[in-house]
Amino acid sequence: MGVVRAFLRIEDLHELVTDVFGARRRPTALTRLTGGAKKGVYRLELDDRTTAIVYVWSADENYWPASSAVSDDPFADASGAALFAANHAALTAVGVRVPRLIALDVDRRYLDVDTAVLEDAGSVRLEDLMARDPVTAAGPLAMLGDALRRMHTTYGDRYGKLVDLDRDAAPQPRRTEDVIVDRAVSDLDEAAQRDARMADARDRVEANVRRLRDAVAPRRTYALVHGELGPDHVLVTPAGEPVMIDIEGLTYFDVEWEHAFLQLRFGAAYPALRPVELDEPRLELCRYAQVLSLIAGPLRIADTDFPDRKWMLDLAERNILKALSVA
Repeated sequence: MGVVRAFLRIEDLHELVTDVFGARRRPTALTRLTGGAKKGVYRLELDDRTTAIVYVWSADENYWPASSAVSDDPFADASGAALFAANHAALTAVGVRVPRLIALDVDRRYLDVDTAVLEDAGSVRLEDLMARDPVTAAGPLAMLGDALRRMHTTYGDRYGKLVDLDRDAAPQPRRTEDVIVDRAVSDLDEAAQRDARMADARDRVEANVRRLRDAVAPRRTYALVHGELGPDHVLVTPAGEPVMIDIEGLTYFDVEWEHAFLQLRFGAAYPALRPVELDEPRLELCRYAQVLSLIAGPLRIADTDFPDRKWMLDLAERNILKALSVA
């Protein structure tokens, strides 16, 4: 689409390496890792053959186009160094294994964007381990389930991003199920603009969303959730520890929102996570809303220069069929 993106180069990191690792250390290789759509993720190799991970929150690394969002949707605009730092601290405090934070530069001392340097927890994703060696994956899955229960029994009486809750103590007039409905209808409208089948079924799909919402009983207790935790967002160290990554979406919200996504992404392995007790009507609303999100988001990013456009279109297609099967 003619977009020219400027990615990080090894020569950009000399001063950072000197200050963070010492004057005797030199960068020898920098590899841009694939999979991210909102920030740049790089593996940095030093001259003693040790490695670290560098995060870069740059407009050139963000493939997501601007879109309208529900004003109090806590998952909107979940990107940036401030979110990462607050969420990293919160997960560490409840005993969830995340990559060790080595340095955080929000003053843009080294680059003209926010940057973080982290422990390199390796290249093995739980998703790949589950496919390749389910027996070996059983241990990390069980430990991940323990970590999730610690998160999902960390409660708050307000929902939202941690950085927002720290700044604002005002009461929240809206219930989370209403946020979910507005988000779902917004995703439906966006999907209908890009797919004729969704446009034809728009009124039926919205009616199904509102039917599901009407079955949900009020609740004002929220848990700490990752927001988009699939097995591709968990690394497994050589010692078999699961390490949670892509944590910028961490928020207090309905635990059912997390489990709707976990069920979708972990499939048959989901019971191994030994989930907390869930409210079934709220879970059903979350499931359907996420189906609509997984249509609108992929179709939107497929309109950009995202390098794996076909994968996004295939994801949208699978969820279009799901959405239409019950509407």
